[in-house]
Amino acid sequence: MSGWLLIVALLVLGGVLSTLGDRLGSKVGKARLSLFNLRPRKTAVVITALTGSLISAISLGLMLLVSNQLRVGLFQLDQIQARLRDSRTALARSQADLEENRRELARSRADVQRAEQGRRQAQQGRQEAVQRRQQVQQELSSTKGRVDSLRQELQPLQRERIRLESERQRLNRDVKGRDAEIRRNEAELKGVRQRIAAGEAELKQLETNVIALRRGDVVIASGQPLATVRVKLQRSGQAKDVIDALLQQANLAAFRLLLPDRPADRQILLVPKSDIERLQTMLGTSGTWVITIRSAANVLRGEGRVVGFPDLRPNRPVVRQGDVLARTALEGDERSSDEIRSRLNLLLAAAFSRVQRQGTLVDGLQVDGNNFTELGRALADRPAGQKATLEAVAVRNADTPDPIAVELRWVGRNQTNGPRPAAP
Repeated sequence: MSGWLLIVALLVLGGVLSTLGDRLGSKVGKARLSLFNLRPRKTAVVITALTGSLISAISLGLMLLVSNQLRVGLFQLDQIQARLRDSRTALARSQADLEENRRELARSRADVQRAEQGRRQAQQGRQEAVQRRQQVQQELSSTKGRVDSLRQELQPLQRERIRLESERQRLNRDVKGRDAEIRRNEAELKGVRQRIAAGEAELKQLETNVIALRRGDVVIASGQPLATVRVKLQRSGQAKDVIDALLQQANLAAFRLLLPDRPADRQILLVPKSDIERLQTMLGTSGTWVITIRSAANVLRGEGRVVGFPDLRPNRPVVRQGDVLARTALEGDERSSDEIRSRLNLLLAAAFSRVQRQGTLVDGLQVDGNNFTELGRALADRPAGQKATLEAVAVRNADTPDPIAVELRWVGRNQTNGPRPAAP
């Protein structure tokens, strides 16, 4: 309402002031007044312009005087707009906080519901525990009664057990007496068997000697090792002593193979002197060496001479404990003893071929017979259709001249024991 009044007042005031200005201009024009040395007509124009400016100033002043909103809008608009922006930003933050509080409230309500559900479950579990405890107490009472009855029934059984124990002790004494008698008989039988075996061995030896003399059997093959030694000389002067000892050992081995029933009282091994000299020269170099005296040709049983030659090689590791020397797979349908034995023999042959390629001088592998038998029995008793992976594993470290012991393993089968020492 005050706005309309202000507009009406401005209209009335403008009309009055314009009328007054027009009259004032007319009078000034008629009176031909002059201001600032201006012509009367220009003076009238100036008076009219001043009157219009006065109308505008009075109108603006009246509006500012009457309307507080106009004063605020005219002089404080920038501050109001800045506060409005701040208020809108604060409002947005407040709305975001409100939304976050609402979500937090929803999560809190969900937690309260879960806690209430857990409380109900705990109460239900407590009730079930009380019921179970009552059932256990009832079962305990019945069990105690059963124990008392069993104790009464056990008394005659205990008396019977005491009687049987005494009877067993008496029988044990009788069995021990019989066992002692059986052991004495077995000892006598063993002695008889040993004497029989010795007589048979002597008879076979005599037969072998006769056959060897008639047929000329080969007892020392070409290239067969007669003696092997591993040496590391501290000084070159030791080479001759080592070679002489090795030749004596090889001569003794050759004598035992050719003439086992005679004493080794002469030299039957012949090695060229040039080979001995070359061997001494090579031993003068630093390092660890393996010397082997080998037969140069086939020698028949009964011959009185063996020609040999030295074989010198540097000593080096051939296998290390735990090395897998060979691996094979046994199919599910291979369960007979012959098939298993054949596959195990092939595995050992592959392992021996590998150690030969790696430089060993031994003629075979050392395998534990019990391990071989137990593994064969376990493979034969495995379920039908089950495959088995087998490995030949080195039991201990071995260099060039050392014997190589292996253990046969079933991969994937539980290993309760570690590697067992192999029997030669």
